[in-house]
Amino acid sequence: MPPLTLRVVATGVAVTGIALSASLGTSQVLHAQERPTIRQLGPALATSADSLGQVNNIRPLSDGRLLINDAASRRVLLVDSTFKVLSVVADSTPSTANAYGPRSGSLIAYRGDSTLFVDAASLSMLVIDPAGKIARVMSVPRSQDAMMLASAGLGGAYYHDGYLIYRGMPQLQMRMAPPGGGGGGLPQMPQQPDTMAVVRVNLQSRQLDTVGFVKVPKTNTNMSRSDDGKITVSIEVNPLPVVDEWAVTSKGDVALIRGRDYHVDWMSSDKQWRSSAKIPFDWKRLTDEDKVKLIDSVKAIRDRQAAANPNQGQQMAQAFGAAMGGGGGGAAPQVVMRFESRGGGPGGPVQAPQVAPPQINYVSPSELPDYQPPFFATSTRPDADGNIWVRTIPTKPQPAGSVYDVINGQGEAVDRVLIPENRTIIGFAPGGVVFMAVRDGGPFRLERARIDKK
Repeated sequence: MPPLTLRVVATGVAVTGIALSASLGTSQVLHAQERPTIRQLGPALATSADSLGQVNNIRPLSDGRLLINDAASRRVLLVDSTFKVLSVVADSTPSTANAYGPRSGSLIAYRGDSTLFVDAASLSMLVIDPAGKIARVMSVPRSQDAMMLASAGLGGAYYHDGYLIYRGMPQLQMRMAPPGGGGGGLPQMPQQPDTMAVVRVNLQSRQLDTVGFVKVPKTNTNMSRSDDGKITVSIEVNPLPVVDEWAVTSKGDVALIRGRDYHVDWMSSDKQWRSSAKIPFDWKRLTDEDKVKLIDSVKAIRDRQAAANPNQGQQMAQAFGAAMGGGGGGAAPQVVMRFESRGGGPGGPVQAPQVAPPQINYVSPSELPDYQPPFFATSTRPDADGNIWVRTIPTKPQPAGSVYDVINGQGEAVDRVLIPENRTIIGFAPGGVVFMAVRDGGPFRLERARIDKK
């Protein structure tokens, strides 16, 4: 039997950081340090009018035009500075030779105004020229990392001298027990690591080396089979993990943002390392009572989300079952595992087993950190002016919306910016221009605003 790839999908596994932030920020704050005053983002300068599905990421061009990755509609659009559509670069129709594959892809800024579009399904990268035309196609540097490069929240970044930088993915190996043996033919789930490498790969030689390591969220997954043969998946998550983030600045430095003490480790273009001082943050101690309340709040948020989307559990079960049976689930992956049957016999089509909706559990309150971390995973974006924006977890009451620390190339928090409620930053342009995705119950749309200079 050929090896199977098991994708443990992230959909519904964890409560979003923005939702969880609402239940934080009111306990005792210790060791408060002086931080920049929170400033409002400027008013919207442009708003998209054309219908959009779900924009995963964007690619601003030097003349004000924009490439938009509308993943829900499986298309890449070229728009002008007012968001007027100029052309369809890639979609799932014959007009673009089905350039957008069956799964969501990702845009990566390439040389000059050229752009890479990563299609994990075909293990390829489309090179989009400055005119919005597909100039050529090249293979992804490593097939096992294609889904990480295509992930909107993780993705990759082009580094000078022909390198791509991205975070690796766990490749967890295990063997399926024979059907007649103990465990009912189910594999023993391996331990997922809590640390992953940030790597860089040369697009010409395909040579890979490690830049550094970052702490990542960890989930514990177990499987069991009932008497009627149905598989039950239990996923245990930590809703408040201490994690690291990474980014490549517009100046060419690689930044590893450490969540344990909130400082930045930097790698320059010549691979010289330096560390900057700790960034001021209002650290909040979590008492045992705080931890219990937090877990209860997360469960309540999860229950509300489940009530709003009653089919979510079954969708996860179907995706999990398809992966077990060799089919392709369409959701973004969290972990990839490969396993083989030890049993002999002729090969044949692998049948997807019956899978019950996954059971989402949370770690014991005692496993939560003693101090609230400064940020969640996927909270960091580099802007086009050499800074890094980090969406912070509030430790005290603040206006509605999300507050970002703006960290300069010396590792100093030089600004704090409030992004309005129901908006998420998806990109930047030079001169303090900020692009946001708006999800306020109405049609999905994009906005362009600017942060005024101090």
